[in-house]
Amino acid sequence: MTSQTDLAALLCSRLCHDMLSPVGALSNGLELLADETDPAMRENVVELLEQSAKISTDKLRFFRLAFGAAGGFGEAVPVEEAQEVIAALASDAKKVELNWAIQSSSLPKPAVKVMLNLAQIALEALVRGGTLDIGAELRDGNVEIVARAAAEKIAFDEVIGRALHGELSHDEITSRTAAAHMIALLAKEMGGGLQYQLADGALVLGAVIPQPEGMIG
Repeated sequence: MTSQTDLAALLCSRLCHDMLSPVGALSNGLELLADETDPAMRENVVELLEQSAKISTDKLRFFRLAFGAAGGFGEAVPVEEAQEVIAALASDAKKVELNWAIQSSSLPKPAVKVMLNLAQIALEALVRGGTLDIGAELRDGNVEIVARAAAEKIAFDEVIGRALHGELSHDEITSRTAAAHMIALLAKEMGGGLQYQLADGALVLGAVIPQPEGMIG
């Protein structure tokens, strides 16, 4: 069984892997800018630096909510914050149309953590673009979440699906599957669960997360 320390290390590895490209682009761009004298080329380099800086910021905002403690928020996170983070990730992807169906103005932190990770898994399945629909609603003391990726080409590893169901062996929990494993543990600890279905050109990821007792009302 993977310990909390092992899981934290794997999530850190995932963070470092995802940040390496945009941060490396920033470093390379600064080196080019220092040596470049042509005004047009310098303008192009500055544009690349701005793009890399935006991607880095977007990813860090995502990791803060999806993996971290989301300091600065109370027990609930404004839905707009989660939407901005997911929209930023979708804008970095190619040809992804993003649709929302969320009525609540805020959601419990655990539900937001699950929603962001499901959204990222769905986005990664849209390797050639497509549509990403995200919905969440409060019903009977639970937060019900769905992320649906639809496209002609869906790339989804069944190992990720098994991770969502909490069925991975120790050797199968890697930096690539750690996020799915983490939210499976989180859902189980809260008395909820995750599910997925892949059929007819669509990947549907779902979760039921009980609301914390202090937030039910």
